[in-house]
This record gives sequence, C-alpha cells and structure tokens, in this order.
Amino acid sequence: MPRYLDPPTVPETGGRYSQGVLLAPYAKRLIISGQVGRSADGALASGLEAQTAQAFDNLLAIVEAAGLTPRDIVKLTVFSAVPGGISIIRDIRSKKLEGVAPASTYVEVAGLADPGYLVEIEGEAVREAAF
Repeated sequence: MPRYLDPPTVPETGGRYSQGVLLAPYAKRLIISGQVGRSADGALASGLEAQTAQAFDNLLAIVEAAGLTPRDIVKLTVFSAVPGGISIIRDIRSKKLEGVAPASTYVEVAGLADPGYLVEIEGEAVREAAF
C-alpha cells in the first residue's frame, strides 16, 4: 500500500494532494501520457471545466485498462493553459479521484500541443506487490 507523506517539517499543501508517496520496491507501475479533453470519438469538450473532466475520464480509463483503480494513482501533473484555473481543476480532481490525494503538480503554460486544448493531465499509478 502506498504511504502518503505530509511531514510537519514542510509547508502544508494548498489543496487535496500529498507532498510525497513512498512505494515498496516491488510494484506494478503505470505511467500515463498527458490526457486532454478529447473523447474517444475525437470531440473536444468545450471550456476548462468540461475539458478537465474529460481528461480525468481518459486518465481513469487508462488506469482501469491496466487493472488498477484511482486508489493506485500516486502522481499527477496538470498543465493548464488557462491562468487562474486551479480551483476548477482542484474541484474536478477531488470528485474524479474520490478522495485519493496523490502527489500533484500544477503548471500554467502559454499553450499546449493544440491551440484548442486548455488542460493536459499526466500521471502515474502503482500497485505494490502483495507478499
């Protein structure tokens, strides 16, 4: 089971995430490429909220395809092309991850691979081996 770290010797987090995640040496590890607000049929969601929800849905579909669950997500990086959009993204992250608090980084960028993309989310999921 991952051990989530928020030691009292570092600043408290500004949202629902952990400062670090400690894993055992033997684990199933999934690295997830950046997911955007485009659905499987190619449609691009409209607006930051809808694109963020779709990007999380895409990320979670990959997690599920690997035989893992949201509880196995240990790291997220969110790239946002919308200045000040962090509160919208945090709210959706909390709902989609059902209270899981992985290590997390939020970065505001000038743009993403397609000018229509407002957010991109990459991640990592790990399930430790049972002994």
